[in-house]
Amino acid sequence: MGVDDPDAGLLVTNVRVFDGIGAEAVPGHVRVERDRIAEVVPGRPFPRGVPGSTRVLNGGGGTLIPGLTDAHVHLFAIGGTMAELQLAPTGTVYYQALASARDMLMRGFTTVRDMAGDTEPLRRVLDRGLFPGPRIYPSQAAVSQTSGHGDFGAVHDTPTAFGGPQARTEQLGFTRVADGPARVLAAVREQLRKGAAQIKLMAGGGVASDFDPLDVLQFTTAELEAAVAAAADWGTYVTAHVYTSDAVRRAVDAGVRCIEHGHLVDESTIRYLAEKGVWLSTQPFEVDDHHYASPDSARKNREVCEGVARTFGWALRHGVRLAFGTDLVFDPAKADRQIDMLVRLGHHLSPVEALKLATSGNAELFRMSGRRDPYRAAPLGVVTPGAWADFLVVDGDPTTDLSVLADPGRNLRLIVKGGVVHKDQLD
Repeated sequence: MGVDDPDAGLLVTNVRVFDGIGAEAVPGHVRVERDRIAEVVPGRPFPRGVPGSTRVLNGGGGTLIPGLTDAHVHLFAIGGTMAELQLAPTGTVYYQALASARDMLMRGFTTVRDMAGDTEPLRRVLDRGLFPGPRIYPSQAAVSQTSGHGDFGAVHDTPTAFGGPQARTEQLGFTRVADGPARVLAAVREQLRKGAAQIKLMAGGGVASDFDPLDVLQFTTAELEAAVAAAADWGTYVTAHVYTSDAVRRAVDAGVRCIEHGHLVDESTIRYLAEKGVWLSTQPFEVDDHHYASPDSARKNREVCEGVARTFGWALRHGVRLAFGTDLVFDPAKADRQIDMLVRLGHHLSPVEALKLATSGNAELFRMSGRRDPYRAAPLGVVTPGAWADFLVVDGDPTTDLSVLADPGRNLRLIVKGGVVHKDQLD
């Protein structure tokens, strides 16, 4: 919860500032007016006086960085189990999402892109300052075909296209099953009506779902094109869950502008993403990030994780536009691996490159929402004049050692979002 009045102004002195763009952190000071960064002043000490109402915080020589971002979260699923999603009272997933939002902010994530769930109402509550949590780019329900990655109905249920019942995940707005271009159009327009900033499609097989092997293609070209057209009419874009080369190419050829995962593609397909300027929002998974009771899902999980190093290596070699996300679901005990996965980026990138990816880099992807971007009024993911005042002060220097981020409880000394101090442990 915020502990100060952003209208009073804020000045953080005696820090080394990493702005999310440059190659290093440099000594300086950051001044905030209301919810925006007003000045980034280099050097020590602060060269002039400040208004009497300004709250002054001594950063103690720590490193000030932009608030972290995560391009693939599931606020409805990170704080609970699959059983709770399907069987618990309706309010359970909403209250868990509220708690998960607070926990993400306290790990230093000030902006996230949510990839399935009714999170637009949560976004509005958080943006009003009623509860602590990050800025949210909601996708609303992830749209899936029958038997696709978002179909969580029982195998004996009649498909909804034939008048069968909606699965609990559809009733909660976590997924929407739609078959044929006309229903896909309706499903996409439904999510836009509910406030989606971008549209999420399930365009290939998945790990957690019961009916679809990883290799299957989902949605026909006509269905994908219908979704892309509906999103484009609203000035935004479609991103697609997909792992394999054939499914990626079908999605890209239909106009999908971002691929989620992609761990099983071949190098020529990675090169194709680069040629087309399509984003790759991928995750540095390890096998024990997720636990699956189903042997089939456990096998699929191992197969995906085996592709992590290969995918990152090819993406970097060919200059693909990378985004960083975590995609942690259905295991509350592992929710804090969100920050561990950021630290793991150091296996593939330098610390500065990893920080750029998780701040200004992700922000470039978020901006593709165009006029559906709820935060388009100011820059995100950077510490520059005029940007949203979302930043952290870290004990240590993550631009040279990402591991200092691994213990946010101890090393995140200051968390500011929208000019409001949510954590202050500066001396």
